[in-house]
Amino acid sequence: MHVYLPKLGMAMEEGTIVEWLVANGDRVEVGQPLYTVNNDKVDTEIECPCAGTVRLLVSVGETHPIGTPVAEVEP
Repeated sequence: MHVYLPKLGMAMEEGTIVEWLVANGDRVEVGQPLYTVNNDKVDTEIECPCAGTVRLLVSVGETHPIGTPVAEVEP
């Protein structure tokens, strides 16, 4: 399952990955904080929507449009 960059506000069109809270290959659980994203000077922790092994698809500091796959979680 892909994890996508979410739309966190009406005016949000893109976001920057500030920090990964897990490492590539880690086992994650539903609701576990996965990464921090910044938009309009606000940092928000994004939770994992599913459980499994995570594969990171983007790097810290990169800015992407809403809906970009940022990670993949395999059961």
